[in-house]
Amino acid sequence: MIAVCQSVRRVAAVTGGAMALLVLQGCATPPKPYDYTAYKEARPASILVLPPINGTPEVQATPSVMAQVTQPLAESGYYVLPVSLVDETLKSNGMHTPDDAQQIPAAKLREIFGADAGLYVKVSRYGSVYKVLNSETAVTLEAKLVDLRNGQLLWEGSASASSAEQNNNTQGGLIGLLVKAVVDQIISASTDRSHPMAGLASQRLLAAGRPNGLLFGPRSPNYGKP
Repeated sequence: MIAVCQSVRRVAAVTGGAMALLVLQGCATPPKPYDYTAYKEARPASILVLPPINGTPEVQATPSVMAQVTQPLAESGYYVLPVSLVDETLKSNGMHTPDDAQQIPAAKLREIFGADAGLYVKVSRYGSVYKVLNSETAVTLEAKLVDLRNGQLLWEGSASASSAEQNNNTQGGLIGLLVKAVVDQIISASTDRSHPMAGLASQRLLAAGRPNGLLFGPRSPNYGKP
């Protein structure tokens, strides 16, 4: 395989051929397997999802993501504490912002909620960006799973979703593209088009069984399978 990749690289360097460059994509080094040693030893059954920290200027980012991250966790076999219960409990204890909530010591969260693990989420991208010929709506999430019994990191990862992934074959040439970009931007400004992207990013990040993703929980028939 190494010899084949080297040959393709020589062809790409000499010819600049698009086909050779496409083949090169298959020669990319695969991602390093995640070390699940601590995760498997901890065997968390219940997860507390803390309000996501919003690293964007969009105020709706935190509630939009919070409303959607619990589903893939539950479908992966974990008991997830109800969002409304978590929100009310935090507020009653004087924690009114995601930053406040995520600063609470793990042992204290364990004492209050009784969950095995806590999921800490950050929204690093949320919203639409107007470009010359298109308007892209994208969401990027980062997350880490922490054992609330001892504060140990069990898993971390990130995922994104974007409207640019969709096939946008627009007829009408340059004028058609410009008109579509303006229309998309108007629609994005009047509706939260990032919300479905947040749902897709949440699935990609937290649905168990994906490469280097979360492991299946004890409520899943796939629990403990390699």
